[in-house]
Amino acid sequence: MFATLLKKINDAKLLPKISDTERHALEAGSVWVDGEFFSGNPDFRRIMAEAYPALPAEEQAFLDGPVEELLHKVDSWKLRETRRIPDDIWQFLREKGFFGLIIPKEYGGSGFSVLGRSAVMMKTSNLGPIGTLVVIPNTLGAAELLIEYGTDAQKDKYLPRLASGELVPCFGLTEPTAGSDAASIKAEGVVFKDMDGEAKIRLNFSKRYITLAPVANIVSLACSLHDPDNLLGKGEFPGISVVMLEKGTEGLELGDHHLPIGPFDNGPIYGKDVIAPVDNIVGGRDGAGQGWRMLMEQLGGGRAVSLPAGGVALAKVSAAATGPYSMVREQFGIPVGLMEGVETRVARIAALTYAMESARIYVCAGVDNGNHPPVISAILKQQTTEVGQQLVTDGMDVMAGAGVMQGPNNILGGGYVGAPVGITVEGANILTRTLMIFGQGAVRCHPHALDTLNAIQADDVPAFRKAILGWMRHSTANFFRGIVRGLTRGWTVRTPVNDETAQYFRKLGWAASRFAFMTDLAMFLIGGKLKQRGKLSGRFADALSWMLFGVTTLRRFDAEGRRKEDLPLVHWALRYSLQQIQQAFEGIYANFDVPVIGWFLRYPGRFWLRINPLSTGPKDAMDRAVAASIQKPGEQYARVAGGLGTPRDDEPGMGRLIHAWRLVSDAQTATFKVRKAMHKKQVEATDLVAAIDPAVEAGVITQDEGDKIRRAEAARMEAIQVDTFSAEDYYKDEVADNREAPHMARAANQ
Repeated sequence: MFATLLKKINDAKLLPKISDTERHALEAGSVWVDGEFFSGNPDFRRIMAEAYPALPAEEQAFLDGPVEELLHKVDSWKLRETRRIPDDIWQFLREKGFFGLIIPKEYGGSGFSVLGRSAVMMKTSNLGPIGTLVVIPNTLGAAELLIEYGTDAQKDKYLPRLASGELVPCFGLTEPTAGSDAASIKAEGVVFKDMDGEAKIRLNFSKRYITLAPVANIVSLACSLHDPDNLLGKGEFPGISVVMLEKGTEGLELGDHHLPIGPFDNGPIYGKDVIAPVDNIVGGRDGAGQGWRMLMEQLGGGRAVSLPAGGVALAKVSAAATGPYSMVREQFGIPVGLMEGVETRVARIAALTYAMESARIYVCAGVDNGNHPPVISAILKQQTTEVGQQLVTDGMDVMAGAGVMQGPNNILGGGYVGAPVGITVEGANILTRTLMIFGQGAVRCHPHALDTLNAIQADDVPAFRKAILGWMRHSTANFFRGIVRGLTRGWTVRTPVNDETAQYFRKLGWAASRFAFMTDLAMFLIGGKLKQRGKLSGRFADALSWMLFGVTTLRRFDAEGRRKEDLPLVHWALRYSLQQIQQAFEGIYANFDVPVIGWFLRYPGRFWLRINPLSTGPKDAMDRAVAASIQKPGEQYARVAGGLGTPRDDEPGMGRLIHAWRLVSDAQTATFKVRKAMHKKQVEATDLVAAIDPAVEAGVITQDEGDKIRRAEAARMEAIQVDTFSAEDYYKDEVADNREAPHMARAANQ
């Protein structure tokens, strides 16, 4: 029976075929807590037992010392305008060890944890090209590949020079015709013997979008290796390989710039008949043809580091600025942050920042503990960059004119402009969501799918029998488990806590049962066509993503001592997460286009979803307490919005805003007394400042309270001002067509 079934499955192409490159991707990295959701019955005790650590003392000292010093040394506005990193900053980065965070101490680096590197990248992400200069040497590229796969000779040769900043790396992967489909690169390396009989590689390539290429002096180049004489003993086409090339190598051309939004050093790399020894292949001769495997294995954890750090930084800077600004800025006699429309945006910023930070720490800690989960890393990259973009847009809406007028005092404008970069690079989010997360997860993280596919491709009947019977038991169990959990709204789910957050574990367990069963239906009934059903796969990815954020938020709440004041954030974030899962399921049911079952899901199924929802989202009444978490100075504000540095009071932008916010908050009680007296006509005045002296004379406030109000109002007015520029500073006549007669570019009234 099983032999016949196996033949029919192969003949009908019911399940997708796995190419060699797909197999490398599937086998790279490891299954982690993502496997719990695909099981349909997640072990929440195990999930909550995962580490959620603080930074080691050495790494925290680096954040509080050199990183903080760097923030104060950089003129962010000037850097953005000139696009050039000053020489003294380059020297500071080298002296303080910013280039060697990933490199082990025995090679001159710092050997930081993944969590530590992520924290540094997050804190420096708002420094534009400097932030990028910190990221690239400490993530996927020369150092990471050499540490993991390099020969001893390669490590000794390159790692100390990379750690010191003598070598500035870039990674040559993307090409005009190979972006997200990186396996289709056309860069070619041909192995040949030179006149002395030594094996070498002749390389020809055209790369683009290569970050740091214009300032780099060493390239780790991905190419397709061709060995026509089998000199390496791996056949005529060993496969994708990574070759190290130093600047100055004949035929290697780098130095030109692209101009990214939110400028950072990025440009093309060209190579014409570039000759390199075969020993320059990362891993030596044994590394020939192993490049794709190397990239997939390192991306399994690598995507959890740099881009999520940038996405969470966008969320944090939005929280750090929008909460205070909403209380400093007044309209109609009250802070705008107390108006319900604004309050809704501030609450979303606060709660989702809390949730995104929880996932960053949870996943980075998991990678530090030896996990390399490609699916979870992809989720973290895709969602944090998109949520970060959403939250910085929310912040811009609250700050209104102060958000759109550029200059040294604009806090969010640079992040708003640069947000699409994180969404685009290291796998465009559209493809990450619609192809990678569920496409890879459904095969790799499912308890039986990969074994079944392997058995089918190997035409192994005993293995197929074992795998398919296990799969059938798994699917049947989730079908009945899902019914019971749906009817009881998750009350049969085992929870690791017994307080008011237990309800969220129950609902997440309920959602996981439905997710696992619907995954089985999709793989059985849609099968190989799932690769083309990106919209459907994207909805599965959304459900999986927000289940992850739900549990990491609960883990953070537990790890930080289950603080009562944080419960509003947890409730808001979990209700929102469950709402996203609910919407994903509604989309899956509505678009599950298969006979009979598709009709059942579209009509009775969706009706059941809507009358028995996981969540209808956060209630309006919840917003006030959540927004308040970042509208009041104190420890909670620091935990939700902190991690990006402490500006001095005299620094433009964030510095003057936080200074004003503290003064306004300190004067709040006295201000309320005066406004109340004005309302009752006890004090006659045209505005608050004019009312101070009459209020003191009337005994409404003391002289000290009056002085507090004066200082607060002066700081408030300073904080809400935007930058202005003279005509000479505003017009860039050096790049105008009329530079011989610049007055022609002026407005008529000038």
